[in-house]
Amino acid sequence: MEPKDSGTSFEFTTGVLLCFSRTLGKSHQCSMVLGGMFRNAAAIYLHLVGSLQRKKAGASLTRYLHQTLTMQKQLQARRLDGIDKNPWVVFTKLASECDAVNLGQGFPDFPPPDFAVEAFQHAVSGDFMLNQYTRAFGYPPLIKILASFFGKLLGQEIDPLENVLVTVGAYGALFTAFQALVDEGDEVIIIEPSFDCYEPMTLMAGGHPVFVSLKLTPTKDRELDASSDWQLDPTELASKFTSRTKALILNTPNNPLGKASLFGGGPCRCSPRQNWRWWPACASSMTCCASLTRSTSGWSTMGASTSALVGWVLGPDRLMKHLRTVHQNSIFHCPTQSQAAVAQSFQREQLHFGQPSSYFLQFPQAMQRKRDHVIQSLLSVGLRPVISQGSYFLITDISDFKSRMPDLPGAADEPYDSRFVKWMIKNKGLVAIPVSIFYSQSHQKHFDHYIRFCFVKDESTLQAMDKKLQEWKDELRA
Repeated sequence: MEPKDSGTSFEFTTGVLLCFSRTLGKSHQCSMVLGGMFRNAAAIYLHLVGSLQRKKAGASLTRYLHQTLTMQKQLQARRLDGIDKNPWVVFTKLASECDAVNLGQGFPDFPPPDFAVEAFQHAVSGDFMLNQYTRAFGYPPLIKILASFFGKLLGQEIDPLENVLVTVGAYGALFTAFQALVDEGDEVIIIEPSFDCYEPMTLMAGGHPVFVSLKLTPTKDRELDASSDWQLDPTELASKFTSRTKALILNTPNNPLGKASLFGGGPCRCSPRQNWRWWPACASSMTCCASLTRSTSGWSTMGASTSALVGWVLGPDRLMKHLRTVHQNSIFHCPTQSQAAVAQSFQREQLHFGQPSSYFLQFPQAMQRKRDHVIQSLLSVGLRPVISQGSYFLITDISDFKSRMPDLPGAADEPYDSRFVKWMIKNKGLVAIPVSIFYSQSHQKHFDHYIRFCFVKDESTLQAMDKKLQEWKDELRA
């Protein structure tokens, strides 16, 4: 912020003062948001209110201010109603308290690749201008390499200035898209199971979520089900489209299923064109909007560095210009050093892409080995994994346990999988995530016999899992 002359000295006012007065003249409660010069700002506020109270002409204004603030019964915005609870907080806290092996949250617990570490080190210690702002909509070398890399992958010409926007992680990309494209009363079709941010982001934008569920159609020619057995009924999907439909969200590969292709036709002609066989551990969210498509992605788990928080959006300019409007009026800018490091990492990958030295080839191979390891280990205690096609997640059927242990502790309306995960964390020292959190409330009861495991973990973590499962297996035999 620019320094301001207070009359006696220069001060940096970096905060916004929010003052709520319950009884003017008697008590004042002031809180500082975002830091800043709390004492001076509070003193100015008290001085102004005191001046108003001493003047007869100002009494009515003072009373009006008091009544306006005290009559407000709800402090938070209505768009936050019903979305304040977050299951990740609950299970992360429980995992920490029980010192359990965490196969719940989707973060790697091994180092990033050497080339990515070197890129970040260079970004921090190299050009000192990387400590400053860069172009608001993306660091030029990053948007250039993203346009080149994905343009070749998709077989399309991508303009880095018009078709690429860099955001604070893929989460930020999604939020920007919802705020830019979804209006009050718009309907957004969400295919379940779906990552749990889509519904609250729709609601915060004033939209109405419309859900359609993938259905399991098991085959008899193999022992275990696979994520490819979860199918979307095109007739049911078509029935969800109305005159108010604004967007359809596609997540590829699906989280939590690991299904590599959700959509291949039907009423919406904007299915993802990415070929994810080269990158089974990468995730993208596609928004189909008004016959146009945009894609969001991020570096985080791709580069084994979830704190990097570099995401991006690709799409046509007539959509992207609205996302840029939201971006420039919210976060405005993403950390330059992180963008520079990701740009350098992509430049390296483009040189190796399609060769044995390609990280995007090596990483999925490693993930497949870890997936197969986890599948075999879970089978040993009677859990039935669903073989995932992509991503670094797999879900497991716990129906047998639901039949044998139906009365696990928990609230009466708590889904079974949630109660089972809490029991497993406390009694078996293993963390998973209940799949019911990936469903709308009305559909949770139909899918409360699955839990999700994450296998993008270090070998030591998988060995610790093996030990816990062996102990569980021994207990079952006793």
